[in-house]
Amino acid sequence: MKIAAVLRETADATSFVLDVPDGLAESYSYRAGQFLTFRVELDGVTHARSYSMSSSPLLDERMRVTVKRVPGGVVSNWMNDVLAPGDEIAATVPAGSFVVGGDDGEVVAFAGGSGITPVLSIVKTVLAGSGRRVRLLYANRDWDSVIFRRELEELSGRYADRLAVEFHHDDERGLLGPEAVRAFADGTGPGEFFVCGPEPFMDCVRKALADAGVAEARVRFERFTPEPESAVEPPGQAPPVRVSVRLGRQDVSGEARAGSTLLQCARALGLRAPSSCESGSCATCMARVVEGSARMRNNEALTPEEVDEGWVLTCQAVPTTPSVRVVYE
Repeated sequence: MKIAAVLRETADATSFVLDVPDGLAESYSYRAGQFLTFRVELDGVTHARSYSMSSSPLLDERMRVTVKRVPGGVVSNWMNDVLAPGDEIAATVPAGSFVVGGDDGEVVAFAGGSGITPVLSIVKTVLAGSGRRVRLLYANRDWDSVIFRRELEELSGRYADRLAVEFHHDDERGLLGPEAVRAFADGTGPGEFFVCGPEPFMDCVRKALADAGVAEARVRFERFTPEPESAVEPPGQAPPVRVSVRLGRQDVSGEARAGSTLLQCARALGLRAPSSCESGSCATCMARVVEGSARMRNNEALTPEEVDEGWVLTCQAVPTTPSVRVVYE
């Protein structure tokens, strides 16, 4: 991808407008809410990071991703500090299941910080492509940290009869609490809910919506960061597991420590298995279990039908049988 333009959104967030190479337009068509996984080599080390599109496939001629710098963020800080128009960066095709379904009801979205990125893509696309009503609760530290403030205000004016945006600023009202979430969701009829932001924000919204009686099947979540190591159960003294993995022309097998994910097993066997978010959200690491079985700790990318067919997110899947065979197709 060639960087067509660089747009400074806030002091710590930047949008990058991308030119899709000639002949690849069909491969890089995308749905609102999806992301690209970028591969960047820095100091001899290859890093893979996923960033959502903030553009709309219906309204914007070019793709746009928005990246917020984070403390210690190797790729996010490099992109904010170094990338300039004319530079090139490698990217996979669009992916992700944080997308609208076939419902014609209201869209209710909760975004925290840079979690507005895929939500904005969804909001713009729903408003432009349907007659559905949209409500958005957007939480930030303060006004200066609001990404896309002008764009959201313009959308509110253009679609005043169908779009309602509520800004929540911690410096004025304190951290967003479950009462505010329930009040915002109150009265919502049939429709879809979308949640994206920092983990504490998402946990708050998840619990508040559940307490308000919103069915989990109506809510989609998008995570930007991996699960913390503390969330992984320790292996204990269980015997090792026999794991076989096929990736391309490579077919390897060996013993792996009990409690390891299939992705960790593949790496331990010397494979450069595909991965990105490592939180169960992006499906970059998906593979099929063809022998044995595995349990996923988290799955926010695969459909029930795909799971029934044997697909797993290897970053989240832990073997549940003494031996397991996995094929990356």
